[in-house]
Amino acid sequence: TRMRVVKKRNYKKEYKKFQSSDKEKKNRAARNKRRRKAEKKGRVKKGDGKDVHHVKRTKGSKMNNSVSNLKITSKSKNRSVNS
Repeated sequence: TRMRVVKKRNYKKEYKKFQSSDKEKKNRAARNKRRRKAEKKGRVKKGDGKDVHHVKRTKGSKMNNSVSNLKITSKSKNRSVNS
């Protein structure tokens, strides 16, 4: 059997390249806003293991944040589908 060498992830490089861009900051802020609204309505709670899931993506791969397009799912289910 062959041993597979796994490189360590460079988290600083990933953050600098992806998460710190203006576009991603806006996307993250929009996701956080939707989560806060769901918390206010009592649909989710902090630490409950749930995600606010977008049912459909609109044209151009933009997220549709309308209430009818949002669904509460478990983190494991949502993240396994979208990966």
